[in-house]
Amino acid sequence: MLATLPEIAGTMMHTGNDTESHAPQPSICLIYSTFPSQESAGAAAREMVARKLIACANILPGMVSFYEWEGTLERGEEVVMLLKTTQAVAQDVIAALATLHPYEVPAIIMLPLSGGLPAYLNWVAGAVAPVSPP
Repeated sequence: MLATLPEIAGTMMHTGNDTESHAPQPSICLIYSTFPSQESAGAAAREMVARKLIACANILPGMVSFYEWEGTLERGEEVVMLLKTTQAVAQDVIAALATLHPYEVPAIIMLPLSGGLPAYLNWVAGAVAPVSPP
């Protein structure tokens, strides 16, 4: 049975030891992308979680995009996908996402994080496979 995030966070909450709050946090980042459908985003998300490239993905439906493509103003209905991973594997995630993505030139942007709930950041780091040395 999988532990829920509140259970994980509860086991890692501040215990009054000041050194715990100053422990180094893992380097986590968000990767933002858009997809034409929940199905295509879900397929990419499942593949990357299975490969332990990401800890999780959030798929947000109902986005409308306006952009120019090949000289024509376009309007598209898309979904946003937010991926949580470590900075150590971020370039591997970007490469995998580009391969799995149905768009010719997909929006794939990495956003480094400056902090967050330590328990959550540790969970993300623990869910992502460590980088193998070259």
